[in-house]
Amino acid sequence: MTFNKALIALAMVAALAACSNQKQADEAAADAAAASTEAAAAATDAAASGDAAAADAAQAAADTAAQAADAAAASADASAAAAAPAAADAAADAASQAADAAGQAADAAGQAAEASKEEEKK
Repeated sequence: MTFNKALIALAMVAALAACSNQKQADEAAADAAAASTEAAAAATDAAASGDAAAADAAQAAADTAAQAADAAAASADASAAAAAPAAADAAADAASQAADAAGQAADAAGQAAEASKEEEKK
């Protein structure tokens, strides 16, 4: 009976880890999508300012954010489909890294938009 309880406990730990990885990956994908939307809005603002260089920089950052959001979503899907806990963990980590990249790109787009607004004031 003790052996059966140990197996059940081990299965529960594995299931909990899988749920945690999937949740991490899903949250990262959502964060990356939000950052991509933010970057696109910043690119639109920069384009409206008329500063072509800032608009180009903001658009490039928005494109990077969109690619990172796609990568995060793909990693979240991979985490859900992963049979091995190590693979699910790696996919969840990849999703988090892609979300971080999307956030950094969104920040860059925002900075470019701010620069174009400052240039517009001059």
